[in-house]
Amino acid sequence: MKKLKIAIVLALLPLQFVAAKSPQKNDDGVFTPTHAIDTYIDAMVRGRLNGFDAVIDGSAKFTMLISKNRLNSFDKKQMLTFMNVIKDTELDCTVNTGIIQNTPDMVVAKVDMKFATFTRSNYVSMANTHSGWKIINVYSVFNQVK
Repeated sequence: MKKLKIAIVLALLPLQFVAAKSPQKNDDGVFTPTHAIDTYIDAMVRGRLNGFDAVIDGSAKFTMLISKNRLNSFDKKQMLTFMNVIKDTELDCTVNTGIIQNTPDMVVAKVDMKFATFTRSNYVSMANTHSGWKIINVYSVFNQVK
């Protein structure tokens, strides 16, 4: 377990340097994409919900491809209800993050959560709204580790 915690810390270390260099709020006091994705990872991986509600747009959709014939979709309210059930639960996985698309109005990030037997890839879409960068869509795919 100790080795796993060290692996998680080492995997997240580059992300922390990016977060340290980037301001959490821009000059107008609104959220940045870095803040939105860091808050998402904190909630999903560590169960820390501080600020999670604020970075999720009211119309956000969360979709999981469970199998080739089965999609599960949730709205913001359903996701917040679920997250409150698993609050403060830390997942046993390593996290890798990368930016797929970056424009002035939209950012798409890929957040891979690698567990012992599978990887959950989350494609997180964020939009530059009037109140800062908000997560508008998360599409998750599960792949078995081979």
